[in-house]
Amino acid sequence: MIFGYPGAALCALYDAILDHEIRHILVRHEQAAAHAADAYARASGQAGVCLATSGPGATNLVTGIANAYMDSIPLVVLTGQVSSELLGTDSFQEADITGITMPITKHSYIVKQAADIPRIVKEAFYIARSGRPGPVLIDLPKTVLAEENVPLQTPVLQLKSYKVFSKGNHGQIVEAAKALATSQKPVLYIGGGVVTSGAEAILKTLTETANIPVVTTLMGIGALPYQHPNFLGMVGMHGTVAANYAVHECDVLLAVGVRFDDRVTSGLNHLFATKAKVIHIDIDPAEIGKVVRAHIPIVGDARLVLEGISARLLSLEPPEVGAWRRQIRQWQEEYPLRHHTVGSLSPQKIIATIGEIAGGEAIVTTDVGQHQMWTAQYYPATRPRHFISSGGLGTMGFGLPAAIGAQVAAPEKTVFVIAGDGSLQMNIQELATVTQHALPVKIALINNGVLGLVRQWQKLFFAQRYSHCQLTGNPDFIKLAAAYGIPGLRVTADDQVEAALREAVACPGPFLLDFVISPEEDVFPMVPPGKEITEILGR
Repeated sequence: MIFGYPGAALCALYDAILDHEIRHILVRHEQAAAHAADAYARASGQAGVCLATSGPGATNLVTGIANAYMDSIPLVVLTGQVSSELLGTDSFQEADITGITMPITKHSYIVKQAADIPRIVKEAFYIARSGRPGPVLIDLPKTVLAEENVPLQTPVLQLKSYKVFSKGNHGQIVEAAKALATSQKPVLYIGGGVVTSGAEAILKTLTETANIPVVTTLMGIGALPYQHPNFLGMVGMHGTVAANYAVHECDVLLAVGVRFDDRVTSGLNHLFATKAKVIHIDIDPAEIGKVVRAHIPIVGDARLVLEGISARLLSLEPPEVGAWRRQIRQWQEEYPLRHHTVGSLSPQKIIATIGEIAGGEAIVTTDVGQHQMWTAQYYPATRPRHFISSGGLGTMGFGLPAAIGAQVAAPEKTVFVIAGDGSLQMNIQELATVTQHALPVKIALINNGVLGLVRQWQKLFFAQRYSHCQLTGNPDFIKLAAAYGIPGLRVTADDQVEAALREAVACPGPFLLDFVISPEEDVFPMVPPGKEITEILGR
């Protein structure tokens, strides 16, 4: 499976594709190819592949590569390049793409001869998927692609300097289990590493065996079902009050596959979980202690380490957490997520109803903004790899091409993209990709006529001085979708939401729902930037 866009430097490769059973999805912009391949990887658990021509084609991939790098997504990026003898001469459509992307790839190759391609491709997929996953780039000069009658040899994988940590230190695992067993206020803090490692089953076993409450990052959503009694919600800037309070008050914080992002810690590592003994599990040793000091650091695969801790706990007395759970229930009852609806249509109701109608089998992708945070708060994700969102980079324009990649990876599933009117327009040309490939993607457009999260920050922290956040001149999205052959409905009131969503789901092809909400809608709870996670607005 390849998501790509051709160009002159790739003509030989695209000609060869015709002779092989390789499915190629033609996108309308190279950035969308990278995002679609990224989401394909998130939904399938396999490496995604994207392809673009030299120069501007390759540089258009950069945002998508950075997005995958920040969220540790396995991606193999193929780029065309000018002829080998022209490298370094500033020739037409030449760009040093390996140099440009060096900070945002795990590794990169410039192919010198066609005979090296099988080895390089095998290494690239292994590097992309193993350890902490990430993007690997292969730059293909035009002259290399034009070589003929190249003898192919079965490659042997030999990467002597590349190390992958997996099992974790036994002594540290024992210490972690003892710390949990003797704790009175433990919390499991779960990130994308749990999803990547396939650790959801052992996570469920551990949290139920020891009755430990669970909070997640944005990337960890779905690792534990939304309705699970031990799930407190997302932690951080737009996390639930109970999740934030629990992290602040806990005495043991078991952090698994997380990097202590500043949207969780507020960038104040000296004020984050200060009452807790921190156990940090991560497959990348560079993450341990980078932001928050780990009292018990464990480098290893999340699933294998959690299995070790869980097995050790079985031989110990489980922690006594009755009082702790009662305190958490009190916070949950006192500070539930609340709708702050201003107009006649509640964005929170839209998200919750999508969850009710689409069910746990649906895959939801989001763009970036208020709608993303509402989805993180209210969409009842029940399993991993079914909530797909741009976390670390926060890339507007991610949602629609991500839905394409997810739908290709899981053609049997209903795929929803939840987007804002600002984000959707950043890659709106991909409606043509949806149409060309007959992908039944459902688009839930949360349309408030502004850059909602920017406007919220200007409202709260810049004295309501609204600077260039108004999207005056937006198109009629229903007519625009119709121009691509996609049916749609406009929804303006709560009592229209369920029927509209049922019509969209029943439609055998793509469908666009234009939910018109007030620009005054804000996302709460919210921790102001630079404040402790207990200093919460909108409780």
